[in-house]
Amino acid sequence: MHPRVVSRVSPAPRNRPAARTWLREAERVDLAVYTAVTQTRTPGLDRAMRRLTQAADYSRLWLALSVVLAVTRGAPGRRAARRGIGSVAVTSAVANLLIKPLGARRRPDRRKVAASRRAPMPSSSSFPSGHSACAFAFATGVGSVLPYDAIPIRALAALVAYSRVHTGVHYPADVIGGALIGTALAQATTHALDRWQGGHRARRSLSPSRGL
Repeated sequence: MHPRVVSRVSPAPRNRPAARTWLREAERVDLAVYTAVTQTRTPGLDRAMRRLTQAADYSRLWLALSVVLAVTRGAPGRRAARRGIGSVAVTSAVANLLIKPLGARRRPDRRKVAASRRAPMPSSSSFPSGHSACAFAFATGVGSVLPYDAIPIRALAALVAYSRVHTGVHYPADVIGGALIGTALAQATTHALDRWQGGHRARRSLSPSRGL
């Protein structure tokens, strides 16, 4: 008799269903947290969150804070303001023009969300949250120059991110992703600015004096 041949199945196909299962479960958790937040009655908080999230529209909140920093913190404040707004500009462009079209996630269904807490629903993709990305980009940019002043700004950024879930326009995963993206892009932006400014100073130090 011929020896029995035992076929071996590659584990790769088993990993694919496991990955899909993990993704479905993560989406269920995301939806469950969204539902818990939006279905919890908080009439005193609803108005504040709606006003905060609208104040951050078009980065108006961060533009106002950059003016405050520039006026009250002298030269470091002006530098921090430039870095914060520069980080917001880069983050907004990447998040809205590149990542959102690739993500193409549908916005939440707000039919069960109380009208008193709703903010205007954007027509763009749900992932990532642009408000969250810009909020953490500004805080990170400011923190590269004024780390202590950035602490309350980071707290405000976290509130803005939460307000996007509270008002029903984003899932929790959207704001977490936005916060991570904004932080990473701001770090890259400030690093690039540091290198550019360092090179600029080096070129100036090597240039001949004007009086010669």
